[in-house]
Amino acid sequence: MNRDRPALSVSPALTDEELNELFTAAWPDHQPTSFAPVMARSLAWIAARRGDRLVGYVNVAGDGGAHAFILDTTVHPDEGRQGLGVRLVRAAAEEARALGAEWLHVDYEAGLEPFYAACGFRPTAAGLMRLRASRGGP
Repeated sequence: MNRDRPALSVSPALTDEELNELFTAAWPDHQPTSFAPVMARSLAWIAARRGDRLVGYVNVAGDGGAHAFILDTTVHPDEGRQGLGVRLVRAAAEEARALGAEWLHVDYEAGLEPFYAACGFRPTAAGLMRLRASRGGP
C-alpha cells in the first residue's frame, strides 16, 4: 500500500456516498444521511484523500462573525494514529483564520483531550444540553 501522506483539500465536492462510507467505517452508530444541508451551512470543510478514496474529513461551521467551530472530525480507521486527524484540524484552523474567524471552538469527550491538545486547543469550561434523545438510547 502507498504510505504517502493523504492529500488535503479545502471544500472540495463530496458525495453523500463517499461521506457515508467514511463515517460508517469510523463511527459504528452512523446511519446514512444527506450531508448537503450541513455543508450548505458550513464555513468550509477539509477532506483528505488517498488516491480517489476519501479517508478524512472535518467540517468548520461559523457564526457569521468571529467564531468558528470544528465538527465531525473523522479519519478512516485504516489511516488512524498517523497524524491525519491533526493535519485535518490544523488545516481547518488555517482556513477558518483565512476566512476571518478569530476564535475556533471544539467540543469533545474527555478521552479526546490529548488529540485536541496536539491540534493546538486548550481546554475551557463549556456547557452542553441534549435537545433530542440519541438514536441509541435516552
